[in-house]
Amino acid sequence: MIRIGTRDSQLAMWQANLVKDLLTQNGHAVELVPIKSEGDIDLVTPLYEIGVQGIFTKTLDIALLAGKIDVAVHSFKDVPTQLPQGLVNAAILERGPVKDLLVHKGSTAFLDDPASAANIATSSIRRKAQWLRRYPNHQLHNLRGNVIKRLEKLASENWDAAIFAAAGLERINVRPATSLELDWMIPAPAQGAIVAACREDNTAVRDALAPLHHTDTAICTTEERGFLRTLLGGCTTPISAYAYISNGEMFFEGSLCSLDGTRSFLTTRRVAVSAAAGTGHDAALEILSQGGDAVIQEIRNAQQR
Repeated sequence: MIRIGTRDSQLAMWQANLVKDLLTQNGHAVELVPIKSEGDIDLVTPLYEIGVQGIFTKTLDIALLAGKIDVAVHSFKDVPTQLPQGLVNAAILERGPVKDLLVHKGSTAFLDDPASAANIATSSIRRKAQWLRRYPNHQLHNLRGNVIKRLEKLASENWDAAIFAAAGLERINVRPATSLELDWMIPAPAQGAIVAACREDNTAVRDALAPLHHTDTAICTTEERGFLRTLLGGCTTPISAYAYISNGEMFFEGSLCSLDGTRSFLTTRRVAVSAAAGTGHDAALEILSQGGDAVIQEIRNAQQR
C-alpha cells in the first residue's frame, strides 16, 4: 500500500487524487492521508511575516521522513528549492494552467485607467509588486485561506477584485464567469505544476512514481526554480519566472520587482532544449548584475524590521 500525504484543502485533495488515480491505473494500491499544514492553520498572518518558505510543505516533509507516509503531493510552486536531506522530487507531472486570473465583481473599468483607484486582494508578494507596477494607485489587501475561502472573502468584502492562480480555480471547477487571465503577469516559478516527493531511499515508491514524470515540464520548472534559487528568493520575494517548450526550443522569461513595484528587472532567453540546462541560473546572474542584488537586500532589510 502506497500512502499519499496531502493537505486537506479541496485543491490539495484534487491533486493528491490525481496522483492516486495514476498510480492505481498502473496497478498500485493507494490510500490518502490528509495532514493539515502550518500554512493552513494560520490564515490571518501575511505569508511574508511567517516565513513562507516551505510553510505548506514542511509538515508533509516531516511525515515522509518519519515514515508515516510514502509520498507527499504538492503544488510545485510551494516547494523550497532546497529539499530536506533524504527527500527527492520523484515525479513532476505534466503542467496544467500556468497564468494568474483576476476575479472581479462585474466591472473592470479600473483596469483601463492606470490612475484609477481600486481595491485588489492577494496574499502574494509577487502579485502585489507586479500589480503596483502597473496600477500604482490601487490599494492591495491581504487574502489568505484555501481557494473556496478566498472566493467567499472576496464576495463579502468591499473589494473590486482578487488575484488567483488559474490552476487553483480550474482544477476544482470553481472559476467564476467574472474572471479574466492576466496575460501580462509573469507567474511564480513552477506555477501550475504538481510534484510527488518521497524518501530518497524508497526505491519501490520511486519506481512507482517514475511513469508519472513529464520531461518537458521538468525541464522548464527546473530552470524556473534555478532562477529563483540563484536569486536566493522564496515566496517572500517578488520573483517571477516562466518557461515553455515549442519546436525544440525553450523560451524563458524571468523578473524581479521591488516590493512597491517601482523598480523591475526583466530578462528573456530562447535556447535549444538540448542546451536549456543552466538557463535560469544565467538569467538570474544577469538580473543581479543589473542592480537586482540591491533590491533583494532592500527586501530582506524591510522584512527583518
